[in-house]
Amino acid sequence: MTSPFTAPTSPFTALGRSLTALARPRKVLVALACVLAGALVVLEALNAPYPPVVAAAVLTGGLCVAALVVPRHRLVRLAVAAASASAVLSVVEARLPLRPQNTPGMVELCALLLAVARSVRRLPPPAAVLTAAAPALAAVLIPLRIQDRAEDLGPMVGLVVVFAVPFAVVLGLCLRLYDTVRERRAEAIRQDQRLEHARQLHDFVAHHITAVVVRTKAARFAAAGGHAQSPAQLDDMLDAIERAGSEAMTSMRAMVTVLRDTAAPAATRPLGTIDALRDLTDRFTAAGPPAALVLDPRLADRRLPPETAATARDVVRESLTNVHRHAAGATRVEVRVHLLTGASETLEVSVTDDGRAAPAARELPAGGTFGLVGLTERVERAGGHVTAGAAEAGGWRVRAVLPLAEGPGAVR
Repeated sequence: MTSPFTAPTSPFTALGRSLTALARPRKVLVALACVLAGALVVLEALNAPYPPVVAAAVLTGGLCVAALVVPRHRLVRLAVAAASASAVLSVVEARLPLRPQNTPGMVELCALLLAVARSVRRLPPPAAVLTAAAPALAAVLIPLRIQDRAEDLGPMVGLVVVFAVPFAVVLGLCLRLYDTVRERRAEAIRQDQRLEHARQLHDFVAHHITAVVVRTKAARFAAAGGHAQSPAQLDDMLDAIERAGSEAMTSMRAMVTVLRDTAAPAATRPLGTIDALRDLTDRFTAAGPPAALVLDPRLADRRLPPETAATARDVVRESLTNVHRHAAGATRVEVRVHLLTGASETLEVSVTDDGRAAPAARELPAGGTFGLVGLTERVERAGGHVTAGAAEAGGWRVRAVLPLAEGPGAVR
């Protein structure tokens, strides 16, 4: 809480603090611009015939320049103060018998016009209108400082009123629109990142947690059923649960690493091959039911686009996870990866089981539809499409078709 006895902060102190808060390259450029503008203000002020007017012109010019770089929360106060001082000087100087012969203070005029643009750009509409009006009026009065020349004074005032001030307002509006578009684009990017992180958390963690739950249920069933289990068998069950939990922790750690260090590559991204599918089916088979991987021979040594391989892995992982959750009584699962030829090559990935779960249970899994929604979004972003429905021979089938060449819909 600020003490009532604290001395008010001067505009030049606020200017120094705002320069200190900038990044180093930008700080240097802004400092050089301020020094140059200050030097020009002094040179123009020296045209005044009276020393007090010279000092006043330097002060008003410095205030106008400072209004361009002070923090936003000080803009209203400093812009109004600078405009008021400039307007008073213009009115006083217009009544003097001697005035500058060649320039009324063009640097100060430009600073006032830029203050109008900055007020329109940075402030809320009501405050922008009131704040911009002060430097606009001061800019109109600046031509009165020059030595009275009837043939020049009228055109100069008209030029400021008709062109300069409206141009400053339009410039501020354009910059305000640009800022709005940039903020919306940044928010859209952040939203996409949040959705991507949500999908990755589901893909890389929920799969392993499901495996832990299934294997734990199997161990409890074996213990509750009175089946004699040898120490080696129990150790195998517990080891499988331990490995699944460790994989979940590894995936979570990789995800947190990516979130904490945006410059690091995503450690959770698979390579541009589909060899990882065999690991998925092997781990699924270890928990049951058995899963068979049928791989097109033409894909054995072929390297796929990274996004296509990643999406194919996501389709298989999500489908196998849903088999664990909802395919009651499933005895076999087939994962088929096939190359389709036609106008353009595509990759077909299908996962079929013979479970007896109701269709509603498959389409709306317990706990929400984040897995299905995330999978559909990722496949469509890769330029493909996915379908899910009852298989002809019974059970359930998830089928995704993915492009092998990067297209407009592919994620880069």
